[in-house]
Amino acid sequence: MRFVKMHGAGNDYVYVNCFDEPVPADPAETARQIADRHFGVGGDGLVLICPSERGDARMRMFNADGSEAENCGNAIRCVAKYLYDHGLTQQQQLQIETGAGVLPLELEVRGGLVERVRVDMGRPILEPAKIPTTLSGEPLSADMLRRASGVAAGTTVVVNAELTIAGENLRVTCVSMGNPHCVTFVDKLSDRWVLELGPKIEHDAHFQRRVNAEFIEVVNPRDVRMRVWERGSGETLACGTGAAAVCVAGVLSGRTERRVTVHLLGGDLELEWADDGRVYMTGPAVEVFSGEWSSRETRAVQPR
Repeated sequence: MRFVKMHGAGNDYVYVNCFDEPVPADPAETARQIADRHFGVGGDGLVLICPSERGDARMRMFNADGSEAENCGNAIRCVAKYLYDHGLTQQQQLQIETGAGVLPLELEVRGGLVERVRVDMGRPILEPAKIPTTLSGEPLSADMLRRASGVAAGTTVVVNAELTIAGENLRVTCVSMGNPHCVTFVDKLSDRWVLELGPKIEHDAHFQRRVNAEFIEVVNPRDVRMRVWERGSGETLACGTGAAAVCVAGVLSGRTERRVTVHLLGGDLELEWADDGRVYMTGPAVEVFSGEWSSRETRAVQPR
């Protein structure tokens, strides 16, 4: 099975062109093995680039633990780069199907190769039952409604809600960008937040489908630092849907403006919660190397 290793701001996946390659018989098991950083190629998961009847391509994304995710903002930028750079399309505006719907993308091309991609991440999902979470929500306040143009009055949101994790009383804001996110604003980022509380938040009973946990240090209203514990992958260097959720959470909680630069361990992403109610993300996409994954190795390597 031929593959390409790519990353968006350090969020790295193994990509397979399923226009030419067959879809793995067991993509979840393939993801677990190929993503292993000691016995496999190494990465945060596996991405299948498939034909689509609804767009230019369909992205299927599997985390390092084999679970299939609805969407990934960093991975979809790399899918767009692959399609253009490898000649599957000559268009610089694409539509890519994901588990969260069809998303429009605009490519920034230099020297015949894609350097950055702007993704329309869609409208944030704020209602608790749709995120999903059993944390209690409250109707948008007048201040929130003023800041959150594009959101209907009366919408129930989970903003600064109480969540107790391992004896720590947190205030969290929950947003779905097609996949669920739990955002915690902290005074200072540290390993303790991410590595100790992150996995506990992921598996907390308030989140029926588990959750991605973001920890945010506000530098100023237009700049934040972010670390993330991703559902099914652990800490990653970046999370595009997470950065989009943070942009929304910052506005709802009154901490940031509607345009913000999110500084992650793997690089920067530019986010805007626009007046039309949609979230737009711009960031890099990088191809690292290509190779071939042997079926013999797939049978021989033991999953983690």
